[in-house]
Amino acid sequence: MRLHRRALIALAATPALPALAQGSAWPQRPVRVVVPYPPGGSNDAVARPLAEIMQRRLGQPFVIDNRPGAGSTIGSAEVARAPADGHVLMVTSSTFATSAAVQRTPYDAAQDFEMVALLATAPLVVIAAPGFPANTLAEAVAYIRANPGKVDYGSSGPGSINQLATELFAREAGGLQMSHVPYRGMGPATTDLVAGTIQLIFTTMPSAAGVIQGGRVKVLGWTSEQRPANGPPGPTPRESGLPNYEAGIWWGLLARRGLPAEVRALVNATANEALADPRLANYLATEGARPGSGDAASADRFLQADLARWKAVATAANIRVE
Repeated sequence: MRLHRRALIALAATPALPALAQGSAWPQRPVRVVVPYPPGGSNDAVARPLAEIMQRRLGQPFVIDNRPGAGSTIGSAEVARAPADGHVLMVTSSTFATSAAVQRTPYDAAQDFEMVALLATAPLVVIAAPGFPANTLAEAVAYIRANPGKVDYGSSGPGSINQLATELFAREAGGLQMSHVPYRGMGPATTDLVAGTIQLIFTTMPSAAGVIQGGRVKVLGWTSEQRPANGPPGPTPRESGLPNYEAGIWWGLLARRGLPAEVRALVNATANEALADPRLANYLATEGARPGSGDAASADRFLQADLARWKAVATAANIRVE
């Protein structure tokens, strides 16, 4: 894929990484970048420009390899079997963590992988049916507490980030009782929300943008203190009396655990540099996301915390996908 002229100018104006690149034995051959999802989705849209920019920086081909299936576990399993030398990387998202929380995987997500670079994060937006009595997250908590078991929330399926984020919300709000209605994707769930068949959805900004802009749902708030600059107004968890609640999605660059330190540092530095490219930055903005940053150690701590969080939620709510 070709970079736009503005992106080329930005790349030309950005200093290269000569000390790291010349002092490292990596990459010695083409790098395979596994995307454990089909072409055309958000992971693919992040991976392709990232791979292109890293290829320009490091002088070896970075080849995208889409390996979808089984909640991202098929492609992830291939990376878990690869040598820990940096020649097989993976661009994945928070589904990696939620899948590990709710189903048996052919690898240990925490032990077999390390996040080398946190590429981006985005909150979920909480939307409600037009006739739902509450107008904010705080009001929703009060209403659900006063009407246990009478509020239905939708998701894109069992074990999805939508379900897990809602169950975490219920727990952090003191044990709210709601009923889960799983759908085959957010499209039909959103249709039923607009019709009033269900009352709540915790979803991504792109999934909700159409009904929000059309004024067909209520925006109750966000699941993170990180409100998107181009998103609709709404209170954060802290503003809603839920200071310990945090949920959202992420994109990351992962590898088989055990990379040599100099390879890990080079992958991280090059990926962080690529996030400043206009094509990546503009795409992430449309997802309501902010580019990540930080070194590889902080990225891996982020991954470990996310894995632990969703495992705890799935266990407490008895969420399993066979």
